[in-house]
Amino acid sequence: MLLQIALRKKASSLTALVTAAAIALLPMPAAHAQAKGPPILRDTETEQLLREYTRPILRVAGLEKQNIQMVIINEGSFNAFVADGRRIFVNYGAIMQSETPNQIIGVLAHETGHLAGGHLSKLREQLANAQTQMIIAMLLGAGAIAVGSTRGSNSAGNNGLANAGAAAIAGPQEMIRRTLLSYQRQQEENADRAGVKFLTATQQSPKGMYETFKRFTSESLFAARGTDPYLQSHPMPAERVASLQEFASSSPYWDKKDDPALQLRHDMARAKISAFMERPETVYRRYPQTNDSMPARYARAISTYLHGDLRSALAQIDALIQVQPNNPYFYEVRGQALLEGGKPAEAIPALRKAVQLSNNAPLIEMLLGQALVGSDNKAYTDDAVRILRAAVAREPEAALGYMQLAMAYGRKGDYAEADLASAQAAYLRGDNKTARELATRAKTRFAVGTPGWVKADDIVAAKPPRN
Repeated sequence: MLLQIALRKKASSLTALVTAAAIALLPMPAAHAQAKGPPILRDTETEQLLREYTRPILRVAGLEKQNIQMVIINEGSFNAFVADGRRIFVNYGAIMQSETPNQIIGVLAHETGHLAGGHLSKLREQLANAQTQMIIAMLLGAGAIAVGSTRGSNSAGNNGLANAGAAAIAGPQEMIRRTLLSYQRQQEENADRAGVKFLTATQQSPKGMYETFKRFTSESLFAARGTDPYLQSHPMPAERVASLQEFASSSPYWDKKDDPALQLRHDMARAKISAFMERPETVYRRYPQTNDSMPARYARAISTYLHGDLRSALAQIDALIQVQPNNPYFYEVRGQALLEGGKPAEAIPALRKAVQLSNNAPLIEMLLGQALVGSDNKAYTDDAVRILRAAVAREPEAALGYMQLAMAYGRKGDYAEADLASAQAAYLRGDNKTARELATRAKTRFAVGTPGWVKADDIVAAKPPRN
């Protein structure tokens, strides 16, 4: 299930600054600083693969117990970054453009280097120090300007004093900016070295990281030709890649290849992203009928159902299931195709199988709950409530789960819980006005002090996130 979900919390200016310390192989688009934050993609198959990529790296970095989350951003450019110490953000374009698992794993190892090095907190300290220095410089400069103006506006000497005051402001600002950029460049170099260290410790090749960085040296957005190297937040590409090659090539695992089974899973995830995110003609150029590989068949099957030919899509998906009968994501796609094709009751068996094979993956449980609710069979109502409650307990920030839970409770006639679930869904979507209205109504339906009443009261009292 590939879903696009907008982040509820607004991006702060500090986060925008901290993001500059991330890998940023391409500059962050301005759209990422919009009010509701960057849109994200949710998919169990791809997220599970990224978790497996990062788990051994996080373990050797001492971050295994920090519950670091992988977040896929709905951007086709190649980028990955850390912004809050809890999550690694990866553009879907970075997955698409990584031809091997090792290439994206190298990027994730670099980002783990930022987390392990505490670069975010250290950068915040640098920013705080810079702000203090800036304020002092501005006060001193403003004082010189004020003195110049009080001694007469026609005196050349006084004009000189005022100009000196302006220079006293501009000069330190430029110096502080260069100092911060130099600090960020050093962080990038440190993250490169840490990433290689983690890859070596997990017996993985650092060649993928080197290949990825080297590839971008020839692209204008990354190469930054003709620019002042002291005004760059990242090391100049040629220097960075040369340095990376020097210490990465000494790894005893430099020539180690990815496991073929892992390569297949990587290619399957890329095929799925292509099918969902690219135009059908693009999908068929990437995966023509002459390509009989599993990833190509997967991409074509998904693209076929997305563009209206449900019968052909189901035949293609069933053929994939015959090859891999224990692949939960084939059943998930089959169920999703039927659900979106207006056949929720027929989707239920496939989605139940997908839930079973995926060890109760919450996003797939939400799809199953949606099918149960959409079937109009009241016998499924209690089952839908049970499954959806379990799903939102593990994925408490997924509005879709609460929306379906609200419908299930409404079908049961439990309007207090229905209002509460609707309020939670609205709050997660960032619609605070609707959330408060629904939560206020829910409070009148619950007994005072009960868990439902307390949750509704929390939503009523919640303040919208600040910019």
